[in-house]
Amino acid sequence: MNVYDPGADLAYLSATEARRLFEARELSPVDLMRAVIDRAEQTEPVVNAFTERLFDEALEQARHAEDRFLGKGGLMPRPLEGIPVATKEKHAIAGRSLTEGSLVNVAATATENAPVIDRILEAGGIIHARTTTPEFSIATFTHSRLWGVTRNPWNPEFTPGGSSGGAGASLAAGTTLLASASDIGGSTRIPAAFTGTVGFKAPYGRIPGTAPLSADHYRGDGPMARTVDDCAAFANVLAGPDPRDHVSLRPKLVLPTEYDTVVGMRVALCLRLGAYDVHPEVEANTRAVTRALMDAGAVIEEIELPWTRDDLLISLAAHFSTVFGALVSEIEADHRDRMTAYAAAFADTMAEARERVSYLDGLRVETRLQRELAEAMTPFDALICPTTAVPGLPAGDDLLGRLVVNGEDHGEPLWAAMTAPFNINNRCPVLNVPSGHSSWGVPTGVQIVGHTYDDPTVFRIGKALEHLRPWAYTPDRRPSVGPSSASSS
Repeated sequence: MNVYDPGADLAYLSATEARRLFEARELSPVDLMRAVIDRAEQTEPVVNAFTERLFDEALEQARHAEDRFLGKGGLMPRPLEGIPVATKEKHAIAGRSLTEGSLVNVAATATENAPVIDRILEAGGIIHARTTTPEFSIATFTHSRLWGVTRNPWNPEFTPGGSSGGAGASLAAGTTLLASASDIGGSTRIPAAFTGTVGFKAPYGRIPGTAPLSADHYRGDGPMARTVDDCAAFANVLAGPDPRDHVSLRPKLVLPTEYDTVVGMRVALCLRLGAYDVHPEVEANTRAVTRALMDAGAVIEEIELPWTRDDLLISLAAHFSTVFGALVSEIEADHRDRMTAYAAAFADTMAEARERVSYLDGLRVETRLQRELAEAMTPFDALICPTTAVPGLPAGDDLLGRLVVNGEDHGEPLWAAMTAPFNINNRCPVLNVPSGHSSWGVPTGVQIVGHTYDDPTVFRIGKALEHLRPWAYTPDRRPSVGPSSASSS
């Protein structure tokens, strides 16, 4: 079955292209898996994206996938048949660790699969590794006392973002073709931006989650990939109702594989979302994205939203302190000495917020912010804005004081990411796609924000941008991380 060019770099194939080669019997899933494993052996000493390697099991599953493509046993290939998928450690796999990056949970074992894990396995995806997160997935960076520091393959002095930092780092390093992620304040989009990959925050309910936080309308699980087609195909596998999650939507939405051009589309450009100080390089790359759309026939209009930092803080503080923050505070009450400094600080902040604002206070502001976005977007098909306000965050820093990067003071770390407003507006689908690179050596990204539950539109624009401003991981457009970079770890 292996007639694919042996000189090709298999680890950076797209999942879509790999599937085509499997079907044409020009590539074996076994050879692809070996290439990904070999790449991981080269890069993991620097990147540290994996918590657990399942390589032996993955190779055996790849042999079974090869049999399906060869027509043995009468079994047909499934949508992700033979594709290596790295899954976030917080996505439970029955019988395996479920620590969420915390020493508090070091002995915890999952009793059942998370819904997204079941979807991956049912589709024939091969889980060959599990990826790192910050403790309890509460940070915009990825390091913990349990797993150490995860680094950005583009520049190991920087973080790949968080909380799905291991997912983004693995994709950028060429150690997986697809990666599962989750997003409660930007945890999919931030690492996608910092690693030059594609990440989708689906609208609330599109992809089933795990109780009790599946009932938190700020969060959701989702796909990450290196291409828009791969991200869409992965989203189609993950979406659909599940009885374990009462809010999971029916009927299942299936994203199309072909899209119209952007000719005639109306797109709003909002650089600051009313409240953010955007780095000049991020602004320049964002404007380059919208110029490309304009040159392709879209109508771009720059707008500003009336949002203020005070309004965003009230909404976020009320919500997080009541739900996710309360959960972390329960753990902190008995285990503070085993927690990271940033997790303990988060618990303290949430305790203070509960004294200051009520959930009702937050809802009053939240619903106003939602209306203001809906009204601003009414004349448009979608909105584009930066994903982060700064071009990168330092690796290994707890970000508890001022954010100083490359000698530049960027103020309070909370305002480094521009993602949380769209968790407040979480019925809106949001797709991060790369917008370029900064002089810091780290990619930047833009968010394509759609109207509520209008997922196809964000993929339509993302697909157009992938054609207009390619970010494909060709040999001259890849991180150089590898054995020669080991001194950076």
